[in-house]
Amino acid sequence: MNFPADCKYTKEHEWVRLGDNNTATVGITDFAQSELGELVYLEVETVGKVVAQDAVFGTAEAVKTTSDLFMPVTGKVLEFNTILTDDPSLINSDAYGAGWIIKIEVSNPAELEHLMDAAAYQALVG
Repeated sequence: MNFPADCKYTKEHEWVRLGDNNTATVGITDFAQSELGELVYLEVETVGKVVAQDAVFGTAEAVKTTSDLFMPVTGKVLEFNTILTDDPSLINSDAYGAGWIIKIEVSNPAELEHLMDAAAYQALVG
């Protein structure tokens, strides 16, 4: 299982990677995709909207279940990874790379301090 050190993690199994100018990339963790199984559909209808930390920004549908996607930090959703519309299984094969879900403009960077680092997240999922 993969736990990139340049990401912060939530207890709901989302990751966030801070980029330049208070922008960040968000996705679900390698652990989450392995628990969900093969992803078949993603729905994100929050592009252009500010979504509060821990609020739902979309859903991920796998063969056996549907799961809400929770915002790791408050931010405006700038972009949805439209490649996932045709190939949601990219999350299964590359959760931290090509399988990113959204890009956001972080509203409150201090919220990142309350998320887990890679070691803490790895301990959580054991």
